[in-house]
Amino acid sequence: MVSQEQRRRQLAREKFLRQQQRRTEARRKSRIRNSVIGSALGVVLVGSLALYTTGVLKDDDGKANAGAEVTPSASAKPKDPCAKPAEGKAKSETWKSEPAMAIDKSAKYTMKLETTCGDIGIALKASAAPHTVNSFDFLAGKGFFDHTKCHRLTDSGIYVLQCGDPTGTGTGGPGYTIPDENLKDSSLKGNVYPAGTVAMANKSQPHTGGSQFFLVYEDSQLPPSYTPFGTVSKEGMTVLKKIAAAGAQPADPTTMNTAPNATVVINRATVTKS
Repeated sequence: MVSQEQRRRQLAREKFLRQQQRRTEARRKSRIRNSVIGSALGVVLVGSLALYTTGVLKDDDGKANAGAEVTPSASAKPKDPCAKPAEGKAKSETWKSEPAMAIDKSAKYTMKLETTCGDIGIALKASAAPHTVNSFDFLAGKGFFDHTKCHRLTDSGIYVLQCGDPTGTGTGGPGYTIPDENLKDSSLKGNVYPAGTVAMANKSQPHTGGSQFFLVYEDSQLPPSYTPFGTVSKEGMTVLKKIAAAGAQPADPTTMNTAPNATVVINRATVTKS
């Protein structure tokens, strides 16, 4: 006959085994989930970046996420530090070819992103990246960026905010592509895009940039494959840091985007010649 003490020990063992089984199953699911995310995002840091961003650097027509090795932020979502978007909808107009050159390559141009989180000023590199700056001047003039979401924030490995897609999915663009430029910019040293850099996302292939771009809020190790065409102002960096501090959401299972927790919408974008 089983004594009460033996029965107590038996029940304790059974409880322990059940706990171990649950922990083992949880670890198994976590490994599978991380493996899936890592395989999709890891491509970026080894050279086939996804921002266009990109997987941050590549657009998701290529289905790669630019935020390689991006670890989803904690489940506790912080308070949204940004305001509500202005009324209006993103446009869906596209064009068959790159716009004709209309900028003065010797002049200075700035781009202003009026976002729900604050204004981000960008000094553009017209002489070093004329095709890119000309395209942004054209698209901003058409209101292409107005009311568009910044759809990806990476907060591990590389530190960028990706914008410029009217669809908000990472797959949209203007209908045309522009050539890579300025890939030997003096600011790119040791395969590092320094904080404050604004660069084009692409499809992990040469000359596949469209309208998606990324803003680097912390020095990021990336191959020199993304056209650097601007530098964020000091005030703009403060806004970027605020957005980054709110963190990113877990990767969307469909698009693999890690959207910012902050509601980052470009209410209006303008390019000005000075």
